[in-house]
Amino acid sequence: MQYLNPYIENCLEGPDSLFKGLNSKDKETIAGHHTVNHVRRGDYLFREGEKSRGLICLSTGKAKVFKEGVGGREQIVKMVRQNGFIGYRALFTENIWSFSAAAIEDSNICVLEKTTLVKLMKKNADLTMKFTRILSEELGYSNSRTISLTQKHIRGRLAESLIVLRDTYGFDEDGKTLNVSLSREDIAGLSNMTTSNAIRTLSGLSSDGIIGVKGRRITIIDTTTLEHICNLG
Repeated sequence: MQYLNPYIENCLEGPDSLFKGLNSKDKETIAGHHTVNHVRRGDYLFREGEKSRGLICLSTGKAKVFKEGVGGREQIVKMVRQNGFIGYRALFTENIWSFSAAAIEDSNICVLEKTTLVKLMKKNADLTMKFTRILSEELGYSNSRTISLTQKHIRGRLAESLIVLRDTYGFDEDGKTLNVSLSREDIAGLSNMTTSNAIRTLSGLSSDGIIGVKGRRITIIDTTTLEHICNLG
C-alpha cells in the first residue's frame, strides 16, 4: 500500500512493528489517523501530567522514558530505540501521562490516535493479544529492574545499565562501542545513583580494563566480566 510518509511506514512495517500482521485496510485506517512530530535532541516527546493523545511510535531516533523525583532528579525507567512504542497503558487506563519522555537524539515520532486503535482491538483478537503480551512483558521487566536498582550495589547497577544499553541499541560497526551517546546524568538516572557516583564507577570500570570511555561514547572491552559484575550485584 502507499503510505502518507516514510515515518508512518516505519511504524507499521518496521521489523518489530506490532502492526505487521494487520491487513492493508486496517493499516490504512491507522495511517489515516496519525500525526508526525519532529523532536530535537533534549526536547520532550511529552511531559508527565499532559493528556495522552494516543500510542507513540519512535519512527526514527532514540528516546528515554523517565519520572522526575525529589529535586528534579530523573529516574529513567526505559530506553526506547527506533520503531519502539510508548504508551500502551494509556490506551486502556488514564488519559494522563504518568511519566515523561525526551529525545536523546533528533527524532521523529508518530502519534497513533487512541480511538482508532481501540476500535481495531475490539474487532481483532490477535492485535489485542499482542498488546496484552507486551504489557505483561513490560510489567515483568519493570519488576526486575526495580529489584536490581534497589538491591544491587552501585557497580552492579551501572554494569546492568550498560548491558541494557547494549541490548537496546547494539554496537557501532566496531562491535564494541555502544550505539548511543548518553550524558553522565542520564547514565546516573538509568542506574539509580548520583552523577558523581556514576562518574566514579565508570572511571573504576575503565581503570580495570572492562570498558573504555571517550567523552559520551562507551566501549565494552570485557563483556564476560561486565556481565559477571551485573549478575553478582
